Amino acid sequence: MKLNTIVVDDSSIQRMTIAKLIKEHIHLKLSGDFSNALDAKNYISNHLVDLIFLDIEMPHITGFDLLDGLKVKPQIIFVTSKADYAVKAFDYAAVDFLQKPIKKERFLISVKKAVEMYHLKRDVTNDDHGPHIIIKSNLKKIKVFTSKIKWVEAFGDYIKVVTYDETHLVLSTMKAFESELPKEHFLRIHKSYIVNLDKVERFNSKHIEIDGEKIPLSRNKKEEIVTILENY
Repeated sequence: MKLNTIVVDDSSIQRMTIAKLIKEHIHLKLSGDFSNALDAKNYISNHLVDLIFLDIEMPHITGFDLLDGLKVKPQIIFVTSKADYAVKAFDYAAVDFLQKPIKKERFLISVKKAVEMYHLKRDVTNDDHGPHIIIKSNLKKIKVFTSKIKWVEAFGDYIKVVTYDETHLVLSTMKAFESELPKEHFLRIHKSYIVNLDKVERFNSKHIEIDGEKIPLSRNKKEEIVTILENY
């Protein structure tokens, strides 16, 4: 799942810089970039926007003015050259505050916060009726929401189901457990690993990364996962 993302900044150089970083990120989709808040507001009113990289100081209408005029506010990452705005920025429940010039490492930290917040809100919304499976672990039947699973790992005659809350040990084969998971969100990338595609942060030819953990990627799965994630 990619977050529909826009950039609002009166500086064309800054817009190009942020847009490039967005296009390179596995969990972001660049939906548009705008040089002024009015055009951005018109776009937001008619399109689904999950995340805004928003400059504060712009002619005529500031970033704060833009947010004040929105009934439903997407997630916000403020971008500005002045640290003085930081306190006010967080009055708007901003995900983060980036100072110009933007460094890629700092950008990635901000995006990780936004992605985690997006999934957290979705998990809360789906808490009573979202997609789930029933597993038997430690002689107990447990309801596990699939959106909370990070990956599944082979472990001898068992499998480990790794979630954000805890790890469950289940007596099952990988093949049998894979059949229980929604195919549109889970992919077996290795004989010993199934991953939740929503949780993938980055990948290369040897492994993918979820929540800072590196998970091996089979060579024959590389092309498949590239194709899937580019269109996810």
